[in-house]
Amino acid sequence: MGLEKAYERLTAMAVAALHEREPARLWPMLAGALAGLCGGEAVIHKLDDWSEERGRIGTAPDAAAVELDRLDESDLRLLRAGFPFARHYAAGAGRVPVSALRAAGAGWPGSPTARLLGDVLDVDHVLGVPLPDSTTPVTGCLVYRSGADFGDDHLVMAERAQPLLAAVERQRLLLEEWRRTLGPPGAPDERAAQSTLTPRETTVLVLLAGTLTADAIGRRLGISARTVHKHVENIYRKLGTRDRVGTVLRAQRLGLLAPPARCGPEPARPGRL
Repeated sequence: MGLEKAYERLTAMAVAALHEREPARLWPMLAGALAGLCGGEAVIHKLDDWSEERGRIGTAPDAAAVELDRLDESDLRLLRAGFPFARHYAAGAGRVPVSALRAAGAGWPGSPTARLLGDVLDVDHVLGVPLPDSTTPVTGCLVYRSGADFGDDHLVMAERAQPLLAAVERQRLLLEEWRRTLGPPGAPDERAAQSTLTPRETTVLVLLAGTLTADAIGRRLGISARTVHKHVENIYRKLGTRDRVGTVLRAQRLGLLAPPARCGPEPARPGRL
């Protein structure tokens, strides 16, 4: 598959991911396509903030997960340390994708991290693909391959993929927060499906309730204000409303948004203490 075809496939999968109601499925949907796009064989993606002591690791394909499950805690600490990417990006190198060999030079092949990856995954090289708007040193995906290092074309295509990855990550975080505030598990998704709101429209609705402008919502989701307006029009039509206030109130009655927080204690009712 050529790089342009791979990018088209990743774009199509990103669009599909934005219609996925289960947040935990978003990154696995993209990981395999990202590996193909960047000439890799396996991908590790971060699911939360990493440190040497903690951090969940998502993998693709499943065979890579099986191998990583065999690592002891000292090996996991080494992997989570993110050599050489943590140091590279912490030094102010921006968020441009880079391979471990280019970041560490001659120090990469003989490093403990390279030896570990060779033993566990039988790979020689790693490509760091950080999320473009992240602030921590190691955030995003690591793509692995054996043989030759990642070429310039792979780095260019990885950079083109970054906005798509960032959009999916924003979607995941918003959906998870939306679920937590509405619970119990499964109920918010059922109510959204009954209202025929797509997951993307649901996240726009959540931000709409936060009194954000179309421009602000667009920046938050990585889309244009024009696209935001289209989503808002669809939300109005599906909920049978005409404006923001009416839409938020309707969504609260349907259980699609949390009710407004009460200010102060509830007034006492007659006959109650």
